[in-house]
Amino acid sequence: MRYSLFIASVFGGLAVLLGAFAAHGLKNILSASSLTVLQTGVQYQFIHALALLLVAVLAQSRPSRALWFAALLFTVGIVLFSGSLYVLVLTPFKPGLVTPIGGSLLVLGWVSLACSAWRKA
Repeated sequence: MRYSLFIASVFGGLAVLLGAFAAHGLKNILSASSLTVLQTGVQYQFIHALALLLVAVLAQSRPSRALWFAALLFTVGIVLFSGSLYVLVLTPFKPGLVTPIGGSLLVLGWVSLACSAWRKA
């Protein structure tokens, strides 16, 4: 799970950098709606980086398969959900169904975290 701690730290730092870049470097380049989409990606990335950090910390004291799955789901979910929003706004590519798949993985990460809590209670 130390990889989860590392990945959470990288995602958190990147969220800060991307948020600052959007607020200062792109505010005169992108439309208001594109900036909103970018902010959504940054917000979800940061929230789920914190969730991944929580999972990594919990797993140090009580490792479980559910926590391992939560870490995996949060990691892939962040890449697909936030990453697809960044691609949508910053490139000419349209990621299609990648965004809702990533969002679904984030939800499943929370479900897996809940299962871990339920089983340990």
